[in-house]
Amino acid sequence: MLRKEDFVYYGKFLKPHGTKGEIGLEGDSIVLGDDCDFVACDIDGILVPFFFETRRTKNSDTLIVKIERLDSAEEVRYLTNRDAYIPKEWTSQSEVLSWSYFKGFIAIDEELGELGEIVDVDDSTINTLFVIDNDGEEILVPAQEEMIAGIDNDNKEIYFNLPEGLVSL
Repeated sequence: MLRKEDFVYYGKFLKPHGTKGEIGLEGDSIVLGDDCDFVACDIDGILVPFFFETRRTKNSDTLIVKIERLDSAEEVRYLTNRDAYIPKEWTSQSEVLSWSYFKGFIAIDEELGELGEIVDVDDSTINTLFVIDNDGEEILVPAQEEMIAGIDNDNKEIYFNLPEGLVSL
């Protein structure tokens, strides 16, 4: 049985693509390596694997995948809007994961020091923001790769090099 604690959020299934059982799979800035041959979906509280028959890139954050044994748009439509997860072992420090992966990480700026814990990710607008709890005060930091100086997955710390004045404590 697949255990949810062994997986990380990847993204969502979109609508069927064509009539032969292909479907869009959107990942939030995630790189899937060649060893990734399936994603899992939470169906009635149980992670169920869906194996790729084929996959190809549509754009920078969307794949078109054909799921094994689902051969029509009607069959694959069942997955539309479902969350998709990948095994943690397929991720590495060099890969950028869904920004939600960083919930629970301690945010540290190279100049200001520890900012607090990332408690949420606000992706309600085009500019995704980390929501950081700084002793009860909310700090919003743009989730942009160019502002990230380093990631320590083992200690759950993310290091930023933020522009002066972005965060006023």
